[in-house]
Amino acid sequence: MKTPAHAVEDPVTPAPPRPDSRPALILANLGTPESPTAKHVRPFLRDFLTDRRVVETHPALWRPILEGIVLTIRPARSARKYATIWRPGHETSHSGSPLMHHTERQGELLAAELGDAVQVRIAMRYGEPALGRVMGELMEAGCRRIAVLPAYPQYSASSQGTVIDEAARFILASRDQPELRTIRSFPDSPAYIEALATAIEKHWERHGRPDPASGGRLLLSFHSIPQAMHDAGDPYRSECERTAALLTARLDAPEGLIRTTFQSVFGPAAWIGPATIDTVGELGAAGCPRVDVICPGFMADCLETLEEIDQLNRQTFTAAGGGDFHYIPWGNDEPACVAALAEQARGALSGWVD
Repeated sequence: MKTPAHAVEDPVTPAPPRPDSRPALILANLGTPESPTAKHVRPFLRDFLTDRRVVETHPALWRPILEGIVLTIRPARSARKYATIWRPGHETSHSGSPLMHHTERQGELLAAELGDAVQVRIAMRYGEPALGRVMGELMEAGCRRIAVLPAYPQYSASSQGTVIDEAARFILASRDQPELRTIRSFPDSPAYIEALATAIEKHWERHGRPDPASGGRLLLSFHSIPQAMHDAGDPYRSECERTAALLTARLDAPEGLIRTTFQSVFGPAAWIGPATIDTVGELGAAGCPRVDVICPGFMADCLETLEEIDQLNRQTFTAAGGGDFHYIPWGNDEPACVAALAEQARGALSGWVD
C-alpha cells in the first residue's frame, strides 16, 4: 500500500548523546581578551584584577582605584598592545590571540599524544573557555575523573593557586563531585628543562652563542610577583631559581653568561627583581654586543613575550646602545614543549588510564 503523497512521516527523535566517562585532562592557562579592542580588554582586565590572588589589597581600597583609574585608562592602552601581536587575518577572532591559538594547538597535540583513553580540553582562568564551565560540561557528559594541568612550570599563589581555587569553587558548588587531581608545579621536570635547553641550543646552532667575555648574555626572564607576596612566603622565586640552576648546568654555560631577571611588573609597589627591562637597558648602555632572552615561565607565546620582550625590551636595549637582541621562543607547539606537558599529564592520569 502506497503512502499518500500528503502524508507526513513521524519525526525521528535523535538518540541522546552517549555518556563519556573517560578521564579528562584540562590544560589551563591564564586567558586572553576576545579581541584587541578596549571593549573586550576591559572585562578581561576586570576579571583578572579583581582576583584576590592577583591583587591582595582589600577590595574596599582597590576597587575604587580599579574602576575609577585603571579600567578607565588601561583598556585602550592594552588593546593597542594586543593589536600588535594579534594573528593577521584573525583581527576579530578569539583565536587571533597567540595565547589562545597556541593553547588550542597544545590541546590538540596532547590529545594525540595521550590517545583515545583520555579526553583533553583547554580552559582559561580568566575569560573563555572558563574553567568552571569546562568542568561542568565534562560532568554533564558523564566524566567523573578530572585532572587540571596549569600551564605554569613555577608555582605562585597568583598563577597555579588561583587556577586551583577556581577548580575548588566548582567542587564546592557541586552536589555530585568529580574526583579531582591537580599539578602543583614542575620547575625541575627533566622534560621541561630539556625543552628549554633544546630551544636555546637550536637557536645557537643558527646564530652562534653569545660570548660572555665580550659582554654577551643570555637572560632567563620570568614573570615577576610583588615583593610583598614573596615576603609572605610565596615559593615562586625559589622555583624560578631552581629552574635557572638546572638549565645552566644542562647547557654547561660558562660563568657570567646567564642571568635571571623578572618582567611584567604592574603598579607602584615593589616587585621581585632585577627587572628584565632595567637589565637590558643597563646592558645596552654598557655596550653589550648581544643579548638573548628566553622566558621559561611562559609555555605559550602571549602579550608578555611577543610585545613586552620582543618589542619593548628589544627597543630599550638597542636605544641604550646595545647590539643584537634575540628573543628565543621555546613553547607553543614545539615537540619538546608538548613532551614536557605530556610528562605532567601522564603523572596526573596515572591509575586512571593504562
